[in-house]
Amino acid sequence: MKIAEIYSHLNGEEWLRVHAPGLWGEVRAAIKAVDAEACKTKVSKEKTMRGRLLYSPDDMNAAFKRRLGRMGWKQRQNTFWVTADQNLLRGIYGKTADEQKAAILEAGYTPIRSYNQTDFVKDRVAIEVQFGKYAFVAHDLFVKHLSFYVSDIIDVGIEILPMKSLESRMSSGVPYYERDLLNVIRQGRGVPAVPLVLVGIEP
Repeated sequence: MKIAEIYSHLNGEEWLRVHAPGLWGEVRAAIKAVDAEACKTKVSKEKTMRGRLLYSPDDMNAAFKRRLGRMGWKQRQNTFWVTADQNLLRGIYGKTADEQKAAILEAGYTPIRSYNQTDFVKDRVAIEVQFGKYAFVAHDLFVKHLSFYVSDIIDVGIEILPMKSLESRMSSGVPYYERDLLNVIRQGRGVPAVPLVLVGIEP
């Protein structure tokens, strides 16, 4: 596959080029190494595309997982505790998970364990490869990457998305770069408050 477009939010790409050029090189190499045509395995059952051979999101995700896994990129969870009291949550967010749980118990509430999970993390950089439903991208950008950033686990997040030219040859409901680029831009320059790189890919 190849990179068709890149959007740098809050100097995300610039940070990678200066502070982690090796990691940025690994991301680019992984994208280049994925054979898109080998992932064209899904026979559509949808009414408007019945019988057409489409690019398989599962196969593409698996290909990225193999490539990035060989380079040492690993899944990572960020665990935290929540409760319904908003003032308490504001006061404990920056604390460790154990401190959050203790503070909730001390205040007389029941702590609820929660977590965010990211596909790939290495040396303070996170990657999400998104070929799922389009709604998942907003969760990646505004929840996952942001959570890992404010928890001081990462310095930049990378979101890999299909271009419209690729999405149009996949199942319906898949996200595409052009739409999610607008979703980020229309929030204003500082939202989400995490350096990001949106990467649009195509065969």
